[in-house]
Amino acid sequence: MANAGRDRALLPALTGIALAGGALAAYWSPTIPWLRTPLRAMLGIADSLESDKAVALTFDDGPHPAGTVAVLEALAAYRARATFFLVGEQLAGRHALAAEIVAAGHEVAVHCHHHRTPLRLTPSQLADDIARAADLIGLATGQAPRWYRPPYGRLTIAAVTASRRHGLEPLLWSRDSRDWEATATEHSIAARVIDGLRGGDVVLLHDADHYGTRGSWQKTVAALPAILEAIDQRGLCSASVSEGSRGTPEADGSGSGR
Repeated sequence: MANAGRDRALLPALTGIALAGGALAAYWSPTIPWLRTPLRAMLGIADSLESDKAVALTFDDGPHPAGTVAVLEALAAYRARATFFLVGEQLAGRHALAAEIVAAGHEVAVHCHHHRTPLRLTPSQLADDIARAADLIGLATGQAPRWYRPPYGRLTIAAVTASRRHGLEPLLWSRDSRDWEATATEHSIAARVIDGLRGGDVVLLHDADHYGTRGSWQKTVAALPAILEAIDQRGLCSASVSEGSRGTPEADGSGSGR
């Protein structure tokens, strides 16, 4: 009887611990690898395109005064379109460069304002960070961003909620070039993207080295011709994320190839 009474007394405390643990798990769970795939589907988080005829090249961490310009030139040579996930704090003094991205026919999207993992931010801090970045990007480019990708791909429930409240759709990726690594080379970047590449893929690349290995964007730019040639050879086109999400990006003349 004494044990039963003690168990009943402990029940409210145990319930509180379980609820707190559940809330914590909900905040962290999308970043746990073995839960990532089912949670993406359950939460409606995209990591690929609707079109099986297009590939989306996406570039994080810019704008960068040299890297972004070089990427734009490489894309222009192949008449390819892409999506640039911009960082608010990198827009200072670079509004003209951000506007150039849009003028060249590309899409801009939200990465963050300050490049910090969402795991270290409160929900209110996350909401403020996303809103500031979205507002600055819209002001600099004249294009309202549609997509959001968090730093390091750490997409928490709080980040999903905050981005959607600001009218943004969370997007991850299906192919990671790992071009930011110190050991990455032009050939390793191209191989990671090209091997098994298929229509609908969203490719993660970087046009800046603000938060990665210094000069890493140069290797990315060097790898782009091989990547764009492979897209063309497979009968695919390189489209922005929004174009690929409409299902028929090739219909409006976008694509890769010379």
